[in-house]
Amino acid sequence: MNSRLERELTEFLTSLKEEGLYKEERIIESSQGRKILVGGKTVLNFCANNYLGLSDDKRVIRAAADAMETFGFGLSSVRFICGTQTLHKQLEQAISSFLRTEDTILFSSCYDANAALFEPLLGEEDAVISDELNHASIIDGIRLSKAGRFRYKHSDMNALEQALKASASARRRLIITDGVFSMDGDVAKLKEICALAETYDALVAVDDSHATGYLGETGRGSVELCGVEGKVDIITTTFGKACGGASGGCISGRKPLIDLYRQRARPYLFSNTLAPAICGGTLKVLSILQEDHSLRKRTLANADHFRNLLKTAGFDLIDATTAIVAVMVYKEAKAVEFAEKLLNEGIYVIGFSYPVVPKGKARIRVQLSASHTTEDIERAAKAFISVGKTIGIITEL
Repeated sequence: MNSRLERELTEFLTSLKEEGLYKEERIIESSQGRKILVGGKTVLNFCANNYLGLSDDKRVIRAAADAMETFGFGLSSVRFICGTQTLHKQLEQAISSFLRTEDTILFSSCYDANAALFEPLLGEEDAVISDELNHASIIDGIRLSKAGRFRYKHSDMNALEQALKASASARRRLIITDGVFSMDGDVAKLKEICALAETYDALVAVDDSHATGYLGETGRGSVELCGVEGKVDIITTTFGKACGGASGGCISGRKPLIDLYRQRARPYLFSNTLAPAICGGTLKVLSILQEDHSLRKRTLANADHFRNLLKTAGFDLIDATTAIVAVMVYKEAKAVEFAEKLLNEGIYVIGFSYPVVPKGKARIRVQLSASHTTEDIERAAKAFISVGKTIGIITEL
């Protein structure tokens, strides 16, 4: 690396720190869970995607260990060469059954699933229509396709309809949206989206990563919650959040589409398959979800309780009804300070700033879990209120 490049990078990284945009990685010295060890101190964890509290569940850990004991540590290959085991087919079938879809294809992450989603299906004569707040993996996946690109204002159905009209000449059109938007916690208007798709003959794809496992009457996600099962053509989701929190993801949906991805999806064809432990653990999670709905209910009750406590205290919250509670801070440096002071109070959260959220929209994203107790939630709310007053986020009532 020449001296000029080194100087430019140093100046850029210094500027990030000055603007409060530099992202530090805190080291966790324990397993993921309700309580974690950070810097030798035990703190309450309020920023993991561990919505159902299954990341350190002994049943899941045992199932993962059993799978590894039987099927080995890894496959050392891609699926079509020598990387498919009975576990992979069992997991695909279990996911299809759980999501009530025709077929499923596994990927090492939902990021890879979204990277694979567009290019095999959409060419230059096609169009993809995307919500402006969709996850980065969706944006990157769209960039890999040569399809025409249309972006509509967040959850604005008039803007979506205008995009559908503007893309009328396309051979194929795909509407893509997050089911739950990860930084805000709001749910996509899937009923309206599916109605427009039917009117304008478009396909619908939903990334349900922040919904699968705990939203909907039986935990099948935003698609079930919004009553559009059978109307969504493609669901992508992850096993790295509510479903055990390890890694892995999938595309699930119409069988002809899944068959296409098996033949043409580059992250599937050129990347190692899921490790047996991930398959075994995720299979156990799916079994737990179908037998026990108490975790899902507890997650949402916990989120409601925390949200109400902070609303009453005067915090500016994004309106949502999921396990994600976005506490708006706006100023990047202030969000970093807020998170640091909360950690000192034993509450582990992270300040989110650009490029994860737009500039001037910094926030603390709090994520509730079924594993949190009422005492945990009230302790966290008390810390938020105390620190919030100290740094001027809220004022005395």
